[in-house]
Amino acid sequence: MSTRKHTALPKAQILVEALPWLTRHHGKTVVVKFGGNAMINEELKAAFAQDVVFLRHAGLKPVVVHGGGPQINAQLDRQGLVSEFKAGLRVTTPEAMDVVRMVLAGQVQRELVGLLNQHGPLAVGLTGEDAHTITATKHQPRIEGELVDIGRVGQITEIDTGAIEALLENGRIPVVSSIARSADDDHVYNVNADTAAAALAAALNAETLMVLTDVEGLYEDWPHSDEVISRLTATELEKLLPDLASGMVPKMEGCLHAVRNGVTTARVIDGRVQHSILLEIFTDEGIGTMVVPDPEELT
Repeated sequence: MSTRKHTALPKAQILVEALPWLTRHHGKTVVVKFGGNAMINEELKAAFAQDVVFLRHAGLKPVVVHGGGPQINAQLDRQGLVSEFKAGLRVTTPEAMDVVRMVLAGQVQRELVGLLNQHGPLAVGLTGEDAHTITATKHQPRIEGELVDIGRVGQITEIDTGAIEALLENGRIPVVSSIARSADDDHVYNVNADTAAAALAAALNAETLMVLTDVEGLYEDWPHSDEVISRLTATELEKLLPDLASGMVPKMEGCLHAVRNGVTTARVIDGRVQHSILLEIFTDEGIGTMVVPDPEELT
């Protein structure tokens, strides 16, 4: 009996360490952007689902936003359609848009909803098209001073959180695919999932935005150093943006948008680490990079 007591003690200590964080986050909305390796590796997918369900049972209100780059690429290949990127964004022809929509809403979202619902009747899938959750207009990036047409890629113009808030009130976990409609209902758009997660976090007045990625966080002086910046303010991040690697730009721009629009903290965390969400939210150390509002924005 004494041996069993002894082995159970560390579990109790871990739970007690989580107590102040549980108290702090109780009833708060957390938007989690699901992406990177965590979307492909089966063990990481299962751990992600466990983490999100844990947040829900711990009294938080998680909202999951996802893209599906690797899955979209695979399906485009199968259909003989070329994957082309400009300014870090997928060139999305009408044919490619049909594939994007099918893969995000019909494959990636369904799998994620299924994983979450192994733990109870919790997850409900929707896309930005549903209940006008995300409205967008055509996005034309500037490349070398010229506006470039990259097809059905959307720039978010409006967020309606009504459907998501109704689901949260009902104790559900919304799982949102990053697709949007135009205001006139004529077009469907592919929206960057990092951008969509940040816009939803701001509109929902979330406590936290968490972006899963395939690196440990934002590096101090990449590629010369792999020292991760653990915490920085909005202004400090803004100064770093022009020098960031292209894949990191939408993630960090999303974090910046979130904390400049009422979100208390935005975090980029390593989705390759099992249970990285719980480590970030419920431990003293935390992992990854946390972005906070500038001091004057907190007053």
